[in-house]
Amino acid sequence: MSKKNMDKLSVFALGGVGEIGKNMYVVQYANDIVVVDAGLKFPEEDMLGIDIVIPDISYLVENRDKVRGIVLTHGHEDHIGGLPYVLKQLNVPVYGTKLTLGLVEAKLKEANMLGDTKRMLINADSELKLGTIRASFFKTNHSIPDSVGVCLDTPEGTVVHTGDFKFDQTPVNDQYADLHRMAEIGRKGVLMLLSDSTNAERPGFTGSERSVGAELEEVFRKARQRVVVATFASNIHRIQQVIDAAETTRRKVTVIGRSMVNVVTIASELGYLRIPEGMLIEPEEVNRMAADRVVILSTGSQGEPMSALTRMARSTHRKVDILPGDTVIIAATPIPGNEKFVGRTVDELFRLGANVIYGPGSVSGVHVSGHGSQEELKLMLNLMKPKYFVPIHGEYRMLRQHGLLAESVGVNKEDIFIVDIGDTVEVQGGIARKGSKVQSGNVLIDGLGIGDVGNIVLRDRKLLSQDGILVVVVTLSKEQGTILSGPDIISRGFVYVRESEGLLDEANRIVTSTLNKLMNENVNEWASLKTHVKDALGRFLYEQTRRRPMILPIIMEV
Repeated sequence: MSKKNMDKLSVFALGGVGEIGKNMYVVQYANDIVVVDAGLKFPEEDMLGIDIVIPDISYLVENRDKVRGIVLTHGHEDHIGGLPYVLKQLNVPVYGTKLTLGLVEAKLKEANMLGDTKRMLINADSELKLGTIRASFFKTNHSIPDSVGVCLDTPEGTVVHTGDFKFDQTPVNDQYADLHRMAEIGRKGVLMLLSDSTNAERPGFTGSERSVGAELEEVFRKARQRVVVATFASNIHRIQQVIDAAETTRRKVTVIGRSMVNVVTIASELGYLRIPEGMLIEPEEVNRMAADRVVILSTGSQGEPMSALTRMARSTHRKVDILPGDTVIIAATPIPGNEKFVGRTVDELFRLGANVIYGPGSVSGVHVSGHGSQEELKLMLNLMKPKYFVPIHGEYRMLRQHGLLAESVGVNKEDIFIVDIGDTVEVQGGIARKGSKVQSGNVLIDGLGIGDVGNIVLRDRKLLSQDGILVVVVTLSKEQGTILSGPDIISRGFVYVRESEGLLDEANRIVTSTLNKLMNENVNEWASLKTHVKDALGRFLYEQTRRRPMILPIIMEV
């Protein structure tokens, strides 16, 4: 058998299946690897102290000589946010459209990596030769301009990655999805389709972004005071419509929030935002202008604790306060898991006397999704006509629902692969099957630490957050085997010392008697002493309080 016949195509995810965010997909044929996207996700509630989460790229690092490049579908954080961390370990070329690379360059500049990274500009008409894999692209609609799908031609067949998409018939920037190109790709034959599943549970079609503009303008006209609009910083179409509505209603716009300022600056410099001369004002000018002539464009649509809107709601923002009668528009749907944070922010805004417009787009009218609903997902499947189908992007239930949609338009059930991160789909001789699993998982970023916080550290943090810590300090005589000083018990987050003196005195007595007993039995190994102290004290405290604080014995010998 020739080497060519032995080569196989492998497709797998290092992030982005079975969860929302942290997107990274790998297509490998023989000795050539192409990576699609390199995103991050924000920590879940039980990831205490963690800043962001990126994919485990151990497989790519081990095969760094085979990686031909990272191809980006668009500039959202969950598709490009992991790049500074990935490129430190895997310095390969990055391919992206004009706006996508503009946003990437800002990240790389912040990480002092701009000069070390090879960035290659592409557009929907570009063709790349990445080893034995040829990459081409097609225009899609999403909530950010310059979004593309990726078509990877391999010796085994064509793999198509849609990126995030919907079919918007009246896009704000008049950049229409290229249905003709998609149909042409489908006619030539698609071996495997990887398609966005985010709205797979939502029937019908997703509304056009242009419908939001009319609703925003109506709200601006009716508002008698200032209007605050919170949305995703990267939703440039929404930002443009806020600016257009402000222009029509003769209001000035101020931009608040670091990420929002960065995106507005980059998008306007690259020509993706049209901002009339004199439209933008500084935050310091807001209080000097008539209240009915101001729009505040802000971050914080997800209730993030340190975002501009949340700080305004808590009256802790340095430059802007929410005043009674202000109108606040939250132009986004909460990401699963963020509902509580958004609800808390909305409550605080109402307490300040603001009129708050929020909720799903179908209710508020000020938001539509950037992802296609069921009929659009079916349309993509019908255009591409794939032999094999892998639903991507979303929680497991969304992937499952997308698989059912694929069945409904004629894809064989046995040709649909619902996979988890690290699961490979291998194709050889035109036949696809589940392959072996590659190393995958989460890498947790805490401050400057990358991957140095694991499950054990998170478990300790969770324990500390629940029941606190008790530190027991004792000094022993090495020669005489007696207690020279202590035990001194320090409580943090367990009990209030002044109100629990009896409990801590008894705890002190138990530690003393435990140590004396052990020393009388000639047990003098530190590990054994500490274990016995922890066990005895832990049992006593649980009996008295039904709590299990972390007990940290510190035993010194002199």
